[in-house]
Amino acid sequence: MGRTLGLALAGVMILMGGVWAFQGLGYLEGSSMTDERIWAVIGSIVVVLGLVVGVVAVRRGNRQEP
Repeated sequence: MGRTLGLALAGVMILMGGVWAFQGLGYLEGSSMTDERIWAVIGSIVVVLGLVVGVVAVRRGNRQEP
């Protein structure tokens, strides 16, 4: 996976996970996910995974290929 693709995927995961978490906590209304704590947990997990994907993408992108 290239650095750009990895960072794009990480950004989408962080944004989507954040929306899910805020909906699950009841801060964003208008969805069946509002005030459902499971979505706060799922969203938080997706945010953390997105951060991991971003860190891996940056580290792999900084390597010099021989």
